Amino acid sequence: MLKENNNILYITSLSHLIVHAQMMVFPTLLLLFQTEYQLGMDTLGLMATVGTFMFGLGAIPAGILEEHIGAKTLLIIYQIGSAIGGMIIILSNTPFQITIGLAILGLSSSIYHPAGLTILSRSLNRLSKGLGIHGIAGSLGLALGPLLAGVAAEVGSWKLSYFIWIILQLGLALTSYFLIPYNKNITNKTISSFRTNKSSILLYYCMVISLGFSFGGFSTYMPSLFGTQTDGIFSLLSGSLKTGFFTTLVFLCGIAGQALGGYFGDRYSRTHLLFVIIILNIPFLTLIGYTKGWLLLLCSIVFGVVYFSNQPVSNALLADFTSNAQRGLGYGISFFLSFGIGGIAPAVCGWIAEAYRIEMIFPIMALCLLPGLLACTILIKQNNVQIS
Repeated sequence: MLKENNNILYITSLSHLIVHAQMMVFPTLLLLFQTEYQLGMDTLGLMATVGTFMFGLGAIPAGILEEHIGAKTLLIIYQIGSAIGGMIIILSNTPFQITIGLAILGLSSSIYHPAGLTILSRSLNRLSKGLGIHGIAGSLGLALGPLLAGVAAEVGSWKLSYFIWIILQLGLALTSYFLIPYNKNITNKTISSFRTNKSSILLYYCMVISLGFSFGGFSTYMPSLFGTQTDGIFSLLSGSLKTGFFTTLVFLCGIAGQALGGYFGDRYSRTHLLFVIIILNIPFLTLIGYTKGWLLLLCSIVFGVVYFSNQPVSNALLADFTSNAQRGLGYGISFFLSFGIGGIAPAVCGWIAEAYRIEMIFPIMALCLLPGLLACTILIKQNNVQIS
């Protein structure tokens, strides 16, 4: 059972890496698409929103399907489907065709989180630690996606960056087929009579929307901000390489946040930790819009570390609030709200960038964290605990 659980952790972590790497390719190439297709940021933001909204849209049905067809089948559907979406993008000649590819890529990728997190939550004893490792892989994907996209755009074609992930996805589908058993109820835990805490989970979902919306704006337009506001540093690098390199650096530092969240999430109150994390996010996200050069890079790195520390904590907290039988649906709703509703952020932020300037996106996204902070405060009081 231990070897089987390790295989699950390795495969789901690699899947997590690839799903986020693929989703970061398009944001990294926004400035390139703006030049190649003569598009405004509002149009590019709408294209990005289609992909991110579809990334959330399929999460709820995936959470329901997990209970009926099992995580292995869903993982393979995600891997093959996202490879098909990437291939459509590669073969596209117009922005509309690219948008269709982004939609299929997003919809296929939306399957992953409900399936992967559900099977992990059922098979791991030290949940926050396991989710921390899983989250580190996701952050590594967020880091590798922009770097490979920037290098591919510089040395050949931007289409090469999608092709790399297509090959890896197909290889991972074969690995999943042979190494993950079909038993959909892989677990070392006894299913109990625990009932889902509905009032707490509603407040939790309010936090998810707030954090997801803010991160959607940040992650989509951070690469473009680096491309326009870092002229004084690493001047030998081209715009594409600089955009990819700095974005990769931020997400690599986010790995430290995942590790910290996994460590503290098993030792302290998870609601307390989320309150502190959201509080710390607000000033650094605001400062990103008012800084340039090295200071911009520093603020982005600190924000990345703090933001990503929330993921193992919040994912484990959702497991605390949901029954074993309803956990797949719980994660499905969570990722629909985070990536679906939060996926509207690129379109909204594209309008902000066109109407004002791209720097204004970040303080506005910081304000969007306030409802999440309020929900977390109510959640703490509702559970009758005090911040120590």
